[in-house]
Amino acid sequence: MSPVTAGVLQLLALIAALALAYRPLGDYMARVYSSEKHYKPEKWIYKAIGANPSAEMRWPAYLRGVLAFSALSVLFLYLLQRVQGSLPGSLGFSSIDPDQAFNTAASFVANTNWQSYYGEQAMGHVVQTGGLAVQNFVSAAVGMAVAVALVRGFSRSRTGELGNFWADLVRGTVRILLPISVIGALVLVACGAIQNFAGIHEVGQFMGGTQQWNGGAVASQEVIKELGTNGGGYFNANSAHPFENPTPFSNLFEIFLILVIPFAMTRTFGKMVGSVKQGYAILATMGIIWLGFTALMMWTEFAHHGPAFDVAGGAMEGKETRFGIGGSSIFAVATTLTSTGAVNSFHSSYTGFGGGIAMLGMQLGEIAPGGVGSGLYGMLIMAIIAVFIAGLMVGRTPEYLGKKIGTREIKLAACYILITPALVLCFTAAAMALPTPGNSMTNSGAHGFSEILYAYTSGANNNGSAFAGLNADTQWFNSTIGIAMLLGRFLPMVFVLALAGSLAEQKPVPETAGTLRTDKPLYAGLLVGTILIITGLTYFPALALGPLAEGLAA
Repeated sequence: MSPVTAGVLQLLALIAALALAYRPLGDYMARVYSSEKHYKPEKWIYKAIGANPSAEMRWPAYLRGVLAFSALSVLFLYLLQRVQGSLPGSLGFSSIDPDQAFNTAASFVANTNWQSYYGEQAMGHVVQTGGLAVQNFVSAAVGMAVAVALVRGFSRSRTGELGNFWADLVRGTVRILLPISVIGALVLVACGAIQNFAGIHEVGQFMGGTQQWNGGAVASQEVIKELGTNGGGYFNANSAHPFENPTPFSNLFEIFLILVIPFAMTRTFGKMVGSVKQGYAILATMGIIWLGFTALMMWTEFAHHGPAFDVAGGAMEGKETRFGIGGSSIFAVATTLTSTGAVNSFHSSYTGFGGGIAMLGMQLGEIAPGGVGSGLYGMLIMAIIAVFIAGLMVGRTPEYLGKKIGTREIKLAACYILITPALVLCFTAAAMALPTPGNSMTNSGAHGFSEILYAYTSGANNNGSAFAGLNADTQWFNSTIGIAMLLGRFLPMVFVLALAGSLAEQKPVPETAGTLRTDKPLYAGLLVGTILIITGLTYFPALALGPLAEGLAA
């Protein structure tokens, strides 16, 4: 079987698995977030934190809950790293330096999981399992809660109430993420991923000497890293490491975990607003972009020319032979079109155009299908922009799901889409202008610029993957990328929740003959075009200086 055929068959198997899970998982999540029943373990949690899960919140109160919980999480994870050297199970590792501890705390709480350290050489068992793995659950649940609050803004009327943040947080963790993670961890252990609390030990012979590895609760952390679109690996090689991702089947299973909740949340959205067709329209938009990017990535990696590439059957540099170009390309697109950031290959070694495709996937806002929660609310923001543009074309007040998109709503949506480009481009410009950050670049010219552009794109968009040619463990990058991650995560949430509150207060507008049908293929096409044009106009000059210049010169 040719590598191209194998790659296409993997893609078809993945699509089939996602299709089978779409309806049951989407319906289940809709029931979870619509239920008024509280399970006994959930009641214990509410009692412990002093929350009333039945109390409805307006958007300022909901936002305060999000920010307060996240701020305490950053502080806890920072302190846990700073005292690691005194904790049991530290494997002899010292405490983490202040700038790196801040960067890592900001990263995992912001659902970014950017790592400027070697996991197996820096973090002990307590920090890995009691700190990082916990944030993999709750940071994902925060994103899902914000998305559900926005959906309630569309489905409710004449009220500013959006639900209860603490109930949404606990339910997302206990009823959705935790059960799937238990099953997924068992699958990964069966595939060969390790799950233990072993210390550092020597294994085999390597170049005339022995090699040291430490064990860990890898399978359980690997599954929530993918399922929660987090991405932070137990080992520095991330999902290219055989302890995390041993076989081609585990590789495909991990891609499935990355995509299953973001895609299924479109079904949840449709059920909660009372029209599954609206969910299908959002799903179609996500699917078109995802398939298009996957096809482009596979084409540019398989078709790269040159004698060495011809012998290898494509651009195999930086890719694991057990996954090949097909499995690596599908993984790269899945992880950069979501907020996952896990990698099973070396993105810096991709072709110039391949690296640009991965970068552009993040710059779209990671909405196809995006992160758990963040992908859905990002796509709904773009849907509002699209109906506004359509309204301008025909001279009609835009409406979406029976809600008028007025001045307030479009200003909030515009602020949302401007935040991350401003963070990415401003920090990239500062890093290129100052002398010290440039010393961290492994390469010069267009590729070196791409390293820095990719780093801030990954941080501000809460992705976490790296081009891997940049030495980011410096005070400058730890601090600035940490700030970019926090601002890129929580500033957009302010506008999302404010928009949700504004929509929930509105009286529904009756549908007329002039209402734009947002559940039809025409609208899905308009939405795809809006996303690509807005992103292209914003990032095209920066992309032209980096991956496009490199690709055209190859």
